[in-house]
Amino acid sequence: MKKETQTPVPLTSSLSAGQALRRQAEMLVLEKAPLEDTDNMSPAEVKQTLHELRVHQVELEMQNEELRMAQKALDVSHARYLDLYDFAPVGYITLSEQGLFLEANLTAATLLGKPRSALVKQPISGFILEEDQDIYYLHRKLLFESGEPQECELRMVNKAGLPFWAHLTANLVQDDDGSPVCRVVLSDISERKSSEEEKERLQSQLQQSRKMEAVGTLAGGIAHDFNNILAIILGN
Repeated sequence: MKKETQTPVPLTSSLSAGQALRRQAEMLVLEKAPLEDTDNMSPAEVKQTLHELRVHQVELEMQNEELRMAQKALDVSHARYLDLYDFAPVGYITLSEQGLFLEANLTAATLLGKPRSALVKQPISGFILEEDQDIYYLHRKLLFESGEPQECELRMVNKAGLPFWAHLTANLVQDDDGSPVCRVVLSDISERKSSEEEKERLQSQLQQSRKMEAVGTLAGGIAHDFNNILAIILGN
């Protein structure tokens, strides 16, 4: 008698995932070893078959437990990665070849003063001070032409329009479909720039003070010589 082959039934919304999986397994068992084949089995063969099934069941349970533990570890690792990514001390940004935001971490969104969802598909040039636009375009041009990492410092603005100094480190990579994208590390260097400007101001004041001191010394020497000449004239 020709055996009828059973085809797995696709999962349906009326069955839970576990019920549908069990039904498919039952059909596969019937297809490979119909129940009527066990009629001619001896008690010893039936006992051996039951033993093998129990061993196989234990093996499956052990494998399932290993999978559950691995999934749990993966979830913990993924959550830790998201924390490190989102709350990093620097901003992480992915830009398209056209300079549009593809993704950003929370630090970058906070620096720019916008939610991450509002940044997607927006041009990064819209957050760069107008006077420093040329710096950015040259930076991007060198990156895509050379393929080498590029760095630059420029002034960016947040949602309130307040400027801040930023340091950009960009690398060129490929996304999943092979398109070139730009990975950018964004750092707020406003405090460093402020310190540098204060240092330059103090150095300028020091140089000016030294110049005035030198002029005073020169004037004092001239006055001393003039007094000597005047004393000689008065003496005569």
